Amino acid sequence: MNKILIATDTYEQVNGVSTTYKNIFKCSKKKIKIIHPALFKYKSFKAYPEIQFCFQFLKVYKAIKKYSPTHIHIATEGPIGLVARIYCKLNKLAFTSAYHTRFPEYLESYFGHFKNIAYMYLKLFHKKSKMIFVPSRSCMDDLKNLGFSKLRLWTRGVSEELIINAPYSKNNGKKIKVLYVGRVSKEKNLINLCVLHQYFDITIVGDGPIKNELENSYKNIKFVGYKFGKELAKFYHSNDVFCFPSLTDTFGIVIIEALSNGLPVAAYNVTGPKDIVTSGVDGFLGSNLKENIELAFKLNRVKIKKESSKKWSWQQCHDILISGLTH
Repeated sequence: MNKILIATDTYEQVNGVSTTYKNIFKCSKKKIKIIHPALFKYKSFKAYPEIQFCFQFLKVYKAIKKYSPTHIHIATEGPIGLVARIYCKLNKLAFTSAYHTRFPEYLESYFGHFKNIAYMYLKLFHKKSKMIFVPSRSCMDDLKNLGFSKLRLWTRGVSEELIINAPYSKNNGKKIKVLYVGRVSKEKNLINLCVLHQYFDITIVGDGPIKNELENSYKNIKFVGYKFGKELAKFYHSNDVFCFPSLTDTFGIVIIEALSNGLPVAAYNVTGPKDIVTSGVDGFLGSNLKENIELAFKLNRVKIKKESSKKWSWQQCHDILISGLTH
């Protein structure tokens, strides 16, 4: 019998990686164990509590050994992912891995360097993986150009509880209601949305290290913290345009959640948005965020919802991963 183990350095936080594996776990009828920091002692940064580092390497190793998996998927490249990789090497066990986050670009955003060193580490980390799962075509192309191989495209899904089936309210000439959902942090490039506060009625759902700073600087923007389930779905349903200002994401699950509610997307033409959004059909992509929002507002929400609501499936996401892992 297959005994599958997923090793991840993030699971109980609010981010795309956690969302992905939680939904895979819900979908699966397979025997799956998930190893993550909350099972051990870990440290988090005061400025960035979403990131958890577990340094109980021996306990992690023993937990993996006790489970004695037949297949291992390494979700992240942090301490737990590294211990799982060492376990696979010592026990001659093949593994798959995933590339979720452009941490080299994040490091460059925060510190101005370390990008090249970070990619050297990632290439070494994934080198022995029998298959590297990546979330988008353009992300795959970027990694190929950097010398990565054995890449496989991996879709994402939208939970039914995040979709509302009800008529949309008309704006009636008021300011366009713009929504952002996600981490409130520097690498998300939120400042480029916030500076448009005089033109739009902006709501930011989420939390993060720069939330207080932005909240103090932009008094007329609504910062409502994290929302989940049906409460989050109401925000998707009641706004006019979804804005995704990030320049460094590999995908953007929140984009497909918005589209599944018929909410058109305004974003830059970069990896992630350009793999999901068809400019002029379900959103607008380009260098002028204000213009993208104004154009997206004119699109047909009913048509967007019809095309998108059945397109993204967590079951399909699960099946791709398990197939690649066990064959």
